[in-house]
Amino acid sequence: MNTGRRLIQYAVTFKRIIFTALFMLTIAVVTDLAGPFIAKNIIDDHILGIESVWYETEKGIDTAEYKGSFYKKETNFAKEEERGKRIQILQTEAKFVIMDQKLEFDGKRNFDNGILTIKKGSETAEYKAEVLSVSELKAFYQLEIPGIVQLLIVYLVLLVISAIFQYGQRFLLQKSANRIIQKMREDVFGHIQRLPIQYFDNLPAGKVVARITNDTEAIRELYVMVLATFFTSAIYITGIYIALFLLNAKLAAICLLLLPILYAWMIFYRKFASKYNHVIRSRISDINAMINESIGGMSIIQSFRREKETEEDFEKLNTEHFTYQNKLLSLNALTSHNLVGILRNLVFVAFIWYFGLQSLDPSAIISLGVLYAFVDYINRLFNPVQGIVNQLANLEQALVAGERVFRLLDEPGEDVSKERMTRFKGNVKFDNVSFGYKPGEYVLKDIDFEAHQGQTIALVGHTGSGKSSIMNLLFRFYDCEKGKILIDGQDITQIPRQSIRDHMGIVLQDPYLFTGTIASNVSLNDPAITREIVEKALKDVGADQVFKNLENGYDEPVIEKGSTLSSGQRQLISFARALAFDPAILILDEATSSIDTETEMIIQEAMDVLKKGRTTFIIAHRLSTIRNADQILVLDRGKIVERGTHDELMMEKGKYYQLYKLQKGDNSLAG
Repeated sequence: MNTGRRLIQYAVTFKRIIFTALFMLTIAVVTDLAGPFIAKNIIDDHILGIESVWYETEKGIDTAEYKGSFYKKETNFAKEEERGKRIQILQTEAKFVIMDQKLEFDGKRNFDNGILTIKKGSETAEYKAEVLSVSELKAFYQLEIPGIVQLLIVYLVLLVISAIFQYGQRFLLQKSANRIIQKMREDVFGHIQRLPIQYFDNLPAGKVVARITNDTEAIRELYVMVLATFFTSAIYITGIYIALFLLNAKLAAICLLLLPILYAWMIFYRKFASKYNHVIRSRISDINAMINESIGGMSIIQSFRREKETEEDFEKLNTEHFTYQNKLLSLNALTSHNLVGILRNLVFVAFIWYFGLQSLDPSAIISLGVLYAFVDYINRLFNPVQGIVNQLANLEQALVAGERVFRLLDEPGEDVSKERMTRFKGNVKFDNVSFGYKPGEYVLKDIDFEAHQGQTIALVGHTGSGKSSIMNLLFRFYDCEKGKILIDGQDITQIPRQSIRDHMGIVLQDPYLFTGTIASNVSLNDPAITREIVEKALKDVGADQVFKNLENGYDEPVIEKGSTLSSGQRQLISFARALAFDPAILILDEATSSIDTETEMIIQEAMDVLKKGRTTFIIAHRLSTIRNADQILVLDRGKIVERGTHDELMMEKGKYYQLYKLQKGDNSLAG
């Protein structure tokens, strides 16, 4: 399904609001387009209506007095009403004259010495006429004032109705657009929670953020500006063409040539604009990713004096973004106003040419009101055309942004399971497990071991030996390619990931804290974790000694990543978090490697409490912290090369023995 259809599907979710807005838009357009027709009637029927045929009659409401007699306009007579003497009023220059002869044809008028001369081409006609005085003329014009006032009142009412419905449709379209984007952002953010960890290994956080914020905001413009403009323009253009056909079908047919020209232009424009917008949106994502990375690593950048190089890398991305923005700007500036201006001039040339030919035909008389209405409608016609052309850029941006958002939504994810299982005992078995982050490149090879309930298993080895990969498999951040992992005898691939993690806890080397308080970072706002559980967990890990001097105690604010806390304080919160959730399996991923000795002593004292009744896996560089482990697994290049207790491995004098001695400072083993 293409991007356009998927964007329409999102809009259909709120179709009632949108259809109501479009209905209000239609009413607003119809009432607005009635203006030129009303103006035409005022001009032709009232302002110029005095130049009509009048008949003598009895004194009445629609009669004007002239030389003791009363006259009524021909159009105001009923069919059965008797008519008397015939007169006609004509304007010549600044004068109005009256005559009782029938006008053969109309043309250029001239009045001199009581004779009205009319010339049309080679034809000339003369009529006896009299000049109307101001008071006599006023008597005829007064009859038109009520009609003009009525039409002006109607026009004013239509303007008010148009304004009300314009406000309503704009409000509803904005509301529906906000609702659509709200739903889309929720869908994207919800989908991110379902994506596997490996997806984020290859996509910087800044790019994901750009899709949730920048791209969805560009799509919002589609529903607010583009949708409104396109529908408004379509209804306006349709209404104007209907009005033009009612006024003059031939000229309206000539104006229809605008539509294929406009369509061809849209195809041409999109060919280039789509290419430019793809690059622009991509560079925005890259810029966001780089900013996010730079802020996160600012201490490293400044410590190693890489500010200039980082700025140069940013400038490179920013310059490319600027270049393509300029290309798009040039495309818009070169074509939008120029295109509409050219089309406008072409239509006016056709308009002048057509009316010029019409003026040569005595039988084809066109009134001034029709002429005014045509000029007004043609001017109005180019406003929606201009609107469509100007919104093509936003349309392309929205389509490109939508494509990027839907590409993210199309990434295969896994539904969050609500299934809950009883707390398992914690017996873990790795049965000849092999795994690689890339196909065919194994980082774990034939890993085989068992951990019984309540045991502590330590994993040691050099960096890259596969320690963290084992934990990633146990947590089902990834699934093994060969072999299987069993918990209490059940293959973990047969258990929903969320159900497994319900009874597993982890403490990372660099714990992640969320914006909130110390207490909220322990409970993670889980309603099942009460305040009492939070305080007990913090006390059990010895955190009460560390945080006792804080002004707000456990309600002390924590900003992003806990940057105002020491590494030891962050780690204690992480330990308390794991304890509060009471996991059956606990993973300590180098949890004491980045804290000071004093805090490590506090944590070591709490380790016995934390490990009691749980199967604990410890990944440690400090071998002194795992001396009491029930089993130590020594890994090298993805394989278990040694296993046993601390004393057993020391007696073997193998790799573990060498690592331990090196950490104790026995440099004689370094070679």
